[in-house]
Amino acid sequence: MGALDGKVALVFGVANKRSIAWGVVQALQRAGATVGISYAGKVLEKRVFPLAEGAGIDFVEECDVTSDEQIEAVFTKAKERFGKLDVLVHSVAFAPGEDLGGRFRDISREGFRTALDISAYSLIPMAKHAAEMMPQGGSIMAMTYYAAEKVMPRYNVMAVAKAALENIVRNLAADLGPQGVRVNAISPGPIRTLAAAGVPGVRAMIKYSNRVSPLRRPITQEDVGNVAAFLASDAAALITGETIYVDGGYHVLGITLTEEDLDAL
Repeated sequence: MGALDGKVALVFGVANKRSIAWGVVQALQRAGATVGISYAGKVLEKRVFPLAEGAGIDFVEECDVTSDEQIEAVFTKAKERFGKLDVLVHSVAFAPGEDLGGRFRDISREGFRTALDISAYSLIPMAKHAAEMMPQGGSIMAMTYYAAEKVMPRYNVMAVAKAALENIVRNLAADLGPQGVRVNAISPGPIRTLAAAGVPGVRAMIKYSNRVSPLRRPITQEDVGNVAAFLASDAAALITGETIYVDGGYHVLGITLTEEDLDAL
């Protein structure tokens, strides 16, 4: 018996086998959930469809999350296919490359709009449609990052988008809570993914985080997926409006010098 037996999940943002969304899909399946997935753009088809086939997933839909019509179409198809929904995972983020790195003051107006629309606003219509398919309650979650709270080098406009996303999570938690729908955010430490590759210096960030975080080890897609499976389960029945960190404890540090660093100074 799995913790998610009989539950149906829809995961947006699968890009390839190294994406956080795919780690979540695998964890939800291990816990017994039936999973449908969505991806962005034709260029990802050749990566996503073989993954879905290998995992026995027969609900795979393309979706441009800047389009209300496309979002609605995916949920309409999901309702026809599954009849209900118990879990929604928003693992979607994008910003133009020129607005990552460089000086924060140089963020473009259009880049700002794009990042906020795709990475933050899109959760709102998704949650609206998902909640309509959750008459018995459910769990909605989104992927964020610590740059929503503290300044992280070169993250720039995406930091603003993640801050907005976390605020949206809290507001949706209050809005949807009375009908039993929980809304939370998961904040992983830096992981090598297709999306992360667009952030200049991300490899150095990963190496540094692994060296100074209290648990001193890399964060994996599996780690994030396991937390998502917990939030999707009845064991998390009274958790909503929260940001759950999966970063080896990095976010608790007031200064990121290790004991060895202090001795060397």
